[in-house]
Amino acid sequence: MAQLDSTSDTVTDYLVSGMTCSHCVASVIEEVSLVAGVSAVTVDLVAGAASTVHVTSAGSPDRAEIRAAVDEAGYDLQDPADAGAAA
Repeated sequence: MAQLDSTSDTVTDYLVSGMTCSHCVASVIEEVSLVAGVSAVTVDLVAGAASTVHVTSAGSPDRAEIRAAVDEAGYDLQDPADAGAAA
């Protein structure tokens, strides 16, 4: 079984709006997992607000590819400027 080399993996967090339940989470995980280089995806669901999607990958994933995957799942990837304004 292959082991992850924790020294080369990067975890990148993204804010995604529109998720309300475990089915939403499963849809986002399924689509984002298909992005090249992504080895793991977890989600901290916050109903009624932006949820945090944690993407583990070898290096930084292409934001446009992550956005396309989130769009395919039916949700909206927030821009970093939007996240800062909400904080």
